[in-house]
Amino acid sequence: MALNHLIEAALVAGCTVTKNAPMAQVTTFRVGGPADVLVTIPDADTAAALIAQCHREGIPFFWLGNGSNLVVGDRGMRGAVLRLDPKAARVTLTDGTTLHCDAGMTLQRLCLFARDNSLTGLEFAYGIPGTVGGAVYMNAGAYGGEMAQVVVSADCIARNGERFSLTAEELALSYRHSKLMDYSADEHPIVVGVTLSLAVGDREAIAATMRELIAKRQEKQPLEYPSAGSFFKRPTGYFAGALIQEAGLKGYRVGDAQISEKHAGFVVNRGKATARELCQLCEDVQTIIWQKAGVRLEPEVRFVGEF
Repeated sequence: MALNHLIEAALVAGCTVTKNAPMAQVTTFRVGGPADVLVTIPDADTAAALIAQCHREGIPFFWLGNGSNLVVGDRGMRGAVLRLDPKAARVTLTDGTTLHCDAGMTLQRLCLFARDNSLTGLEFAYGIPGTVGGAVYMNAGAYGGEMAQVVVSADCIARNGERFSLTAEELALSYRHSKLMDYSADEHPIVVGVTLSLAVGDREAIAATMRELIAKRQEKQPLEYPSAGSFFKRPTGYFAGALIQEAGLKGYRVGDAQISEKHAGFVVNRGKATARELCQLCEDVQTIIWQKAGVRLEPEVRFVGEF
């Protein structure tokens, strides 16, 4: 009954509501069973109202970004999955080098906006398949850059619907981590907006760097298959991909889940992989690397839902 109340409120607020929504269709791994309901929200105010309603009525919910760092269980997700509509996301320049953007915006759109306004500092993020909010949540990075270098603050919503802001210092951004990740899964605040500080640059030089980095991705990464990017975090003093390759695991498969033959740091879906197969592959690799190298690999992806 409470979930029906949420659906009614979401529809009145202009949200898009999908019942029994296959999570495989909204995650880059293309795995995952159905969510009871998926609600796509147009703006942060509506998000705060719906989150407050979930809190009042005891409705479990999961906040979804671009689904680019998730393995969703084969049995799906109970309660509501909420997300900001990426098509409705906006970005504005608040002064010459500072900009504010909605957290539902894709990193690709944000990078193109920065380029078109001759702002440098985000080139590293071009090609990372996530939203701005998700990138702040896990301090996404690549090619020597990371969100910590450009984030000023984040607009957040607490689980009771209250709005507040966190400075970069309060976010405590470190390697693939932010303070937001220290909360339990059903307690961490939701990022709905981000303020970033960039620098004036040369538009053509920025564009050239972006082209160079995307070419590197296309050359070295298995972009032809569904994946979630780097599957394991980089262990101190090592590279996960190198450890996996040295252990002879390049191409290792569990069903249609496979260690990429192109880049051992990636796990790919060869067609019909299940969440269970991805979990088994993860466990196998962790066990073998521990036995052979004495290093514990920690997944960079998140496992959510019912398996």
